[in-house]
Amino acid sequence: MDSKTCITENHDVTALKAHLALNVSDVNRSLEFYRRMLGIEPSKVRTGYAKFDVQNPPLNLTLNQTVVNGPGALSHLGIQVSSTEDVLALREKWAAAGLLTRDEMQTDCCYALQDKTWVRDPDGNEWEAFVVLEDNLPTASVCCGTEQTTAEDSASVCCGADQTPAVQISGRN
Repeated sequence: MDSKTCITENHDVTALKAHLALNVSDVNRSLEFYRRMLGIEPSKVRTGYAKFDVQNPPLNLTLNQTVVNGPGALSHLGIQVSSTEDVLALREKWAAAGLLTRDEMQTDCCYALQDKTWVRDPDGNEWEAFVVLEDNLPTASVCCGTEQTTAEDSASVCCGADQTPAVQISGRN
């Protein structure tokens, strides 16, 4: 093996957790949202920067303050869970933390039948907690990031920032 080779053909890499770095317009404003959404304190805060070391799901989430000129290429972020009960538990946790939630139950999205709940951070980044109830559907009325196939589906678009909530927890903000 030459000195520049780091991994051999027989070596499996063990990933510790995913890393997600978000550009935000105001770290302090975003800190409050992510504290409430994740239910934990950041592990590191510096001028224009914050890091959350999330254990469940395993995630290294960093917030990087920069000029944000409208939505970028990011569609949305998500946490896939194992059941509708888990989706509802996250919705209740987020609502109890004062976050506005919206639900999409029995949603035909991305060629799968899903139950979801959503929250939106101060910069408009949407987070979904979702469970896949049935996957690999032959057709989809709506799919994240694509045009709809029927006009009737326009009220039930998933994965978009300009949607009307299907269910909204009243009295929360």
